[in-house]
Amino acid sequence: MTRASLFLAALLLSGSALPAYAGDASAQLPSGDFAVTNATVAIGDGSAPIPGGTVLVRGGKIVAAGKSVSVPTGVPVIDGTGKWVTPGLVTAMTDLGLLGVGAVDESNDSYANTARFSAGLDVSLAIDPDAPPVAVSRASGITRAGVAPAAANAIFAGQGAVIDLAENGPGISQPRAFQLVELGERGADLAGGSRVAAQALLRNALREARDLAQRKPVKAGDDAPGQPVDALLTRVDAAALIPVVTGKQPLFVHVERAADIRGVLALGKEFPALRLVLVGAGEGWRVAREIAAAKVPVLASALADLPGSFETLAATQSNVGRMTAAGVKVALGGFYDLDQPRYAPQFAGNLVGLSRVSGASGLSWGQALASITSIPAEILGEGAVFGSLKPGLSGDVVIWDGDPLEVSSAPVTIYVDGKLQPLVNHQSRLRQRYRHAGEGTLPKAYE
Repeated sequence: MTRASLFLAALLLSGSALPAYAGDASAQLPSGDFAVTNATVAIGDGSAPIPGGTVLVRGGKIVAAGKSVSVPTGVPVIDGTGKWVTPGLVTAMTDLGLLGVGAVDESNDSYANTARFSAGLDVSLAIDPDAPPVAVSRASGITRAGVAPAAANAIFAGQGAVIDLAENGPGISQPRAFQLVELGERGADLAGGSRVAAQALLRNALREARDLAQRKPVKAGDDAPGQPVDALLTRVDAAALIPVVTGKQPLFVHVERAADIRGVLALGKEFPALRLVLVGAGEGWRVAREIAAAKVPVLASALADLPGSFETLAATQSNVGRMTAAGVKVALGGFYDLDQPRYAPQFAGNLVGLSRVSGASGLSWGQALASITSIPAEILGEGAVFGSLKPGLSGDVVIWDGDPLEVSSAPVTIYVDGKLQPLVNHQSRLRQRYRHAGEGTLPKAYE
């Protein structure tokens, strides 16, 4: 039995950690303008929780959060006694909306094995807001996400998008938000068998994009310049990399080994406009000071501590804590497959627990919450839009029945842009159906 299935089985047996089946009561809660009072309020900016706090939302925006917040007359009030309030959780790198059912290839748009394009692929055109994992993640407190493709036939995976998880909402809030490239062992394999080939392909691609940005159309009336005959990239892929080399679009680089991280940081010398983001960085703690000096943020796995490959021989549970202590901006990322976005609070909570283990490096409670709220929002370039309960930001608010970083806690009310969201999803319906099933109502296999 996998780790994820064991965890899910425990939740189903307890009946308390999964979101409750939404009924008429939640539908009567206010939307748009509301206040939550007498709750433990966590801003999401790294600060400690505030007991007996208030969160005020007007017009779908955060007005104030903390102690001594006055609630204007006429604003509906929710009594948060015994509850916790946080910003909506943010997952900076996931496949939400690109995958319907893992075992059904036809429902999987996260990669393109035989496509003629790579960097030019735009996942925003394929995201399905009705895919079952979206509702499951929303009911778990995830309100925003960075949706990323997976590299399949080239080192460039394509362009990711930022989405909100509101039911019937805008969905895609920022298409073509970042570009993803694979280096390290996976990149070496895609490039022809070595890291040398991967580095050569990456640098050549960035140079071709830079050259394309500087060239004029081949003839008057053309809407785009042509590619030289010896170009390795298609014009579509080269054009997609122009925002990267000009600093308008972040370049997410999946890399694990310390030596490979140094190689990525060195890209800034030839391409100073690059806005690099390290993804994975399993050995990031070994070069944490260099990463911090380069001011490059990291999307890391919370507790990847096994030498599952040669490039992660120095993996440690203390990786995130050590990088954070060195001044690196670290968010939790890479929520795919078994490590689904809904597990983000559990992973963040594990890092809090790790801080209490002798000889280990974890995060404070405030830092851990920030790693799944404000920091991933900042890495996605949306820190001024969502990710915390600071005034002026989107009214993404989650009310929990307990400490959100404890595995036994769950959301009881969720807002996106101040609008109340349903907690119902495929899993909650199944739980409701089979929790008190009567004789003869179960399928044959459940007798």
